[in-house]
Amino acid sequence: MSRYIHVLGALLALTAANVICVSKLQAQGPPTPSVSVAQPIAKRITIWDEYSGRFEAVQTVEVRPRVSGFVDKIHFRDGQIVNVGDPLFTIDPRPFEIAAESARAEIARARAQVALAMSEVERAAPLVKSGAVTERDFTQRSANLSVTEAQLQVTEANLKNAELNLEWTVVKAPISGRISDRKVDIGNLVIGGAQGTTLLTTIVSLDPIHFLFDTSESDYLRYMRQGLTGERKARDEPNPVLIRLADETDWTHKGTMDFLDNQFNPRSGTMRGRAILENKDQIFAPGVFARLRLFGGEADALLVPDSAVVSDQMSKIVFVVGDDGVVKAAPVKLGPIVEGLRVVTGGLNPSDKVVLDGLANPMVRPGAKVATQPGEIKTAAANAGK
Repeated sequence: MSRYIHVLGALLALTAANVICVSKLQAQGPPTPSVSVAQPIAKRITIWDEYSGRFEAVQTVEVRPRVSGFVDKIHFRDGQIVNVGDPLFTIDPRPFEIAAESARAEIARARAQVALAMSEVERAAPLVKSGAVTERDFTQRSANLSVTEAQLQVTEANLKNAELNLEWTVVKAPISGRISDRKVDIGNLVIGGAQGTTLLTTIVSLDPIHFLFDTSESDYLRYMRQGLTGERKARDEPNPVLIRLADETDWTHKGTMDFLDNQFNPRSGTMRGRAILENKDQIFAPGVFARLRLFGGEADALLVPDSAVVSDQMSKIVFVVGDDGVVKAAPVKLGPIVEGLRVVTGGLNPSDKVVLDGLANPMVRPGAKVATQPGEIKTAAANAGK
C-alpha cells in the first residue's frame, strides 16, 4: 500500500511540473520568426520598354499575268527561294509570235507606202514652178507623204506592243524572296490585263524584315520629350531595338527603328511603329509573333529580387522591417526585370530593409515582430561570377 502511495505521489508531482511548463510557454507566446533582410540595390539603369508584335515582309508581291493565254510551263518548286528576274510561268507564246510577225509585215508595207509618197513629192517639186503640176496637187502629195509616215509610226508602235506581249508570256519574279505555292497548273487558261487578272502565286522578301508593334500615347509622349532633351535619338533617327522569339530567353537579335506612323488609332489609342532587322539566316518569317525591347532612356532605380514582391489584391507590395523589428507592407510600383532583379520605381526607399525570405511563413505579416538576419541582394552578373 505504501508503495502504491509513493508511485501516485510521483505521478502527481510530474503532472504539476508539466502544467507549470505549459503555463510558462503560453505566457511567452509563439517563437519570434526569423527573416533575412537587405537594403535594395540603388543603381542607374537603362530602361527597355517591351512590346508584343509580329514580323512582316518588307516586300510582298502578288504575281499575276499581263497577257491572257494557256499556261505552258512552270519553272519553280513550291516554297523555294527565287531571285528577281527568274522565270516562273510560261504562257503559250505562239499567238503572240504570230502577232509580232504580222506587225513586222505591216511595217514593211507602211515603209513602201512612205517611199512611194516621198518619190511623188520629189518628182512634183520641180514641176510646180513650170506649172506642169498645180500647187494643189503638190500639197495633196505632201499630205499623202505625212499620212504614210504617220501610218509607219503606228505600225512600229504596234510591233513594240506585240513584242512586249510576247515578252510577257514569260512571267518573271519581280522581287527576290520565298515563293508560295502555285495557284494554277499547266494547261489552265489565265487572264491578264488590268482587271480580273488571275493570281498565279505570291512572293515575300525575307532579308531584311520588318517588325510591327503598337505603342501607347504615354510612351510616345515620353519618347518625344526624351528626344527633345537629348536622352535618346530623335524620332527620325534609328533608335536601337532588341528582339526575342517565343522560344528564346535572351534578347539576342538586334535591329533599329525605321518608321513611326503619323497618327494614333482612335479606337485603340495606339500608334503603329516598325523596326527593321537583318534576316540572313531566315529564322524570321512574316507573321511570326515575338517580343521587342525599345530603348526608353536611363533612370535611377532600386532593385530587389522578384521573389520579394507579393500581390495584395490589386497592388504589389514589399515587406520591410523597421528599427523596432515590426514588419510593414510597402505598396510599390514595379518596372521591368533588369540584371535578374525587379525594378522598383516607387514606394521604396534606399534605406529600407526588405524581407528576402520567410514570406511563406503565415507569422510573417504586417504588424508582426520578427528577428532579422543580414541578407544580400545580388545581380545576375554578380551571381554568374560567383
